[in-house]
Amino acid sequence: MSFLTLDLNLLRVFDAVMTEQNLTRAAGHLAMTQPAVSNAIKRLRESLGDELLIRTAYGVKPTPRAEALWPAVRQALAALEAAVMPETFDVSKAQATFRLAMADATAALWLPSLVRAIEKEAPGVNIRMVPLTTREPRPMLLRGDIDLAVGFFPGVAAQLSYETGSPIRHERLYSGEYVAVMRKGHPLAKDKLDLESYCKADHLLVSFSGRAHGLVDEALAQIGRERRILLTVNQFFTAGRVVANSDLVTVLPRHLIASTGAADSLVWRELPFQLPAVHLDMLWHERDGRSPAHRWLRTNLEQLSVTAQKTLPQKSEMSEKMEKMA
Repeated sequence: MSFLTLDLNLLRVFDAVMTEQNLTRAAGHLAMTQPAVSNAIKRLRESLGDELLIRTAYGVKPTPRAEALWPAVRQALAALEAAVMPETFDVSKAQATFRLAMADATAALWLPSLVRAIEKEAPGVNIRMVPLTTREPRPMLLRGDIDLAVGFFPGVAAQLSYETGSPIRHERLYSGEYVAVMRKGHPLAKDKLDLESYCKADHLLVSFSGRAHGLVDEALAQIGRERRILLTVNQFFTAGRVVANSDLVTVLPRHLIASTGAADSLVWRELPFQLPAVHLDMLWHERDGRSPAHRWLRTNLEQLSVTAQKTLPQKSEMSEKMEKMA
């Protein structure tokens, strides 16, 4: 096959199918029928001498040749798009609706500022919140159920850092720390928190799945310790209310304490064991990445993350005393 005889329109179809991982969704994106998309892929297969895409129960799976080819095709199409269609995006006239998936605490922390930005800059933009009940939002993005996911996705972010060919994009918004949280006046709030006292306490775990085992329990198991989880809840707001009115201890990202609605009744202490840093990542599908309105949304979330870090709860009085004594 000669490149001079290759129909370049086939590469546009190939890019859409690779992005969507589904012929039907690709057809909708291209405003084509599914048979037309299938025919285009067939012609490209014949031209390149490779199967390219294999049908599965969930869509299509690319061959190694397709995965190797796609980055170059995607980059070339993006360059052509930028060259022939210069950006004339006016956010004040944009009409768009975005479906966002966030945990309740993240939404409570960021949505007020995001809404103010929309009211001021983009009155035609609407936000629809979708419950985030998983640490694996990629299926929701691939199906087109959501346009953006914001949260702590440790396994996903690590995989995307070295994976090539995935249509899912990600950006780290914030890196912070986990802390032990309890009510003011709690017996463990009087002194620096030690491991023995921590393990003897009754605990609350924020668990999307309801499973009474989390990151803390894995860390404790590594040092031969365990704790009693008296209660699991699936909302940070609920966790804050319960802990503020009981002797339960919970572990939260420090930046989310303010969003519990009970920050004035809570104190936090450094954990007496090591936990990995907690990261807040933003995930989206490549098909949306080129949209100026989507870029505007991501830029605003980036700015909100910077502002949120500036308003983190500072070290408690006890923590400051402990540092001065050290």
